[in-house]
Amino acid sequence: MIETERLTLRRWREDDADALYKYASDERVSELALWPCHDSVDMSREVIRSFFAPNPDLFAMVLKSTGEPVGCIGLVPDGAEHHPLLDNEREVGYWIGYPYWGHGLTPEALEGLICYCRAELRLNSLLLTTDCRNEASMRVAEKCGFKFLENYDKEGIASNAYRLALI
Repeated sequence: MIETERLTLRRWREDDADALYKYASDERVSELALWPCHDSVDMSREVIRSFFAPNPDLFAMVLKSTGEPVGCIGLVPDGAEHHPLLDNEREVGYWIGYPYWGHGLTPEALEGLICYCRAELRLNSLLLTTDCRNEASMRVAEKCGFKFLENYDKEGIASNAYRLALI
């Protein structure tokens, strides 16, 4: 678990399925995150079981004020990266529910994850990729010190890569 000022980053639980569905069923979120819009709570529960739970470095972004998961942040599973990695580097991914866009929660969560990756995982660097249309995600990367690496094409999607040195 990772604590920030307004968030607790913790492992996903099956009883988070309703909250996940609430935000993952919004096309504004899924379109920029490049995954299918959730069409049922059962689908969200299966995503938690099959994708979130097996990844030890993937966290629900939980508001301390309400206890509700409102987003997700963590490391992309080995082999599912969107861009080539350096030695001892991992790729970061994140999304947050539409009502929380522009509230500074994602940079706060990313700063917490960066500290975890530096202190606990002892990574050399982090890679972050975004769809070129996702200006908010690019701003989050830059606010947290990631440096632009390159534009690239990922399966027909114009994308950007950023890197942050941790050592």
